[in-house]
Amino acid sequence: MIYDVTVIGGGIVGLATALRIKEQNPSLKLLIIEKEDVVAKHQTGHNSGVIHSGLYYKPSSLKATNCIKGYDMLLDFCQKEDIKYDLCGKIVVATQPEQISILDGLFERGKQNGLDGFKMLNSEQIKEYEPHVKGLKGFFVPQTGIIDYTDVCKKYLAKTQKLGGEIAFGEKVESITSKEGVSTIQTSKRNYETKLVVNCAGLYSDKVGQMTDERANNLRITPFRGEYFEIKPEKQYLVKNLIYPVPDPNFPFLGVHFTRMIHGGVEAGPNAVLAFRREGYKKLDIHLGELFETLAWPGFRKVAAKYWQTGLGEMYRSFSKAAFTKALQELIPEIQSDDLVAGAAGVRAQACDREGGLLDDFAIFENQQAINVCNAPSPAATSSLSIGQTVSELVLKRF
Repeated sequence: MIYDVTVIGGGIVGLATALRIKEQNPSLKLLIIEKEDVVAKHQTGHNSGVIHSGLYYKPSSLKATNCIKGYDMLLDFCQKEDIKYDLCGKIVVATQPEQISILDGLFERGKQNGLDGFKMLNSEQIKEYEPHVKGLKGFFVPQTGIIDYTDVCKKYLAKTQKLGGEIAFGEKVESITSKEGVSTIQTSKRNYETKLVVNCAGLYSDKVGQMTDERANNLRITPFRGEYFEIKPEKQYLVKNLIYPVPDPNFPFLGVHFTRMIHGGVEAGPNAVLAFRREGYKKLDIHLGELFETLAWPGFRKVAAKYWQTGLGEMYRSFSKAAFTKALQELIPEIQSDDLVAGAAGVRAQACDREGGLLDDFAIFENQQAINVCNAPSPAATSSLSIGQTVSELVLKRF
């Protein structure tokens, strides 16, 4: 069989793309290839389960437009498919005087991105939302929510299969060659022929991209591990919903925060440290080849030179529970080291170009044989149906 479309990657972006393709053209022969034995094994299954509002992203960027569109699509999908979620809202809090201007800028950016219902809060009003938070100024974002994205992925797959889509589990893509308009995908088990490859391989999207498009050689996925603590049950009263700090404008991560989870419990984190392998969820998970590739990449060396102080601080927090606790105490002074137990960790696939740019927006390369989604960072889970729609439109033009 020659498939019309083969999607590589069974994370939330790949599954949403496959679903959108089959919904709009059910006659297309579609295959998903996933190297693990279940969907959502890596980035999707290890994230914090937050439904993002689109607050942080540059107006009119792909991130902003896809997040806001995807947000509405996701909520509509969950309502129709009876997937549990909770729009509990969050507060963003400035704890230092120098953060107030950044906070005010974020407030304006949210309004530029079309969000409404924002409410600016003084120090006393903050306590109406989160009684144990200490801050100088903040604001409330009603659109933010919580969900289990693995549940979403399972439903995406079930609906895709109902429309005739197929999935091959436990098969790692090893090479892709093209001849006379047909690509041969060699996996660890067999070969597949397809008219079009759609690469949604997440942490390995650059590697898969390099099999079909030279432009993918100009970036590398740099893995950053985010580690969480969980708050002991007897201290979970300290957090009602979601509490975020003002992010460092010079660093592409949001800072440690508090997140109530959809199935119960409260997470604190994550930090952001370089992972020593792409799927390195533990501190001592090391793949020497992958680590060497990261360190040898000229763009990463420029990133390290620029952010070395911040990076050392993040690494210190990774190995020092006391330092991690101190960062959390900026928001909730009552939290103590003994209130925290080690939680899960996730790895973010952050694309880095040769010049040391940490790509902030989605990166999609297309040519005759393939469409490569080579950077789909947070809020890709919230945005998944919108990203899937964007990619599926590129696909459907071919048929």
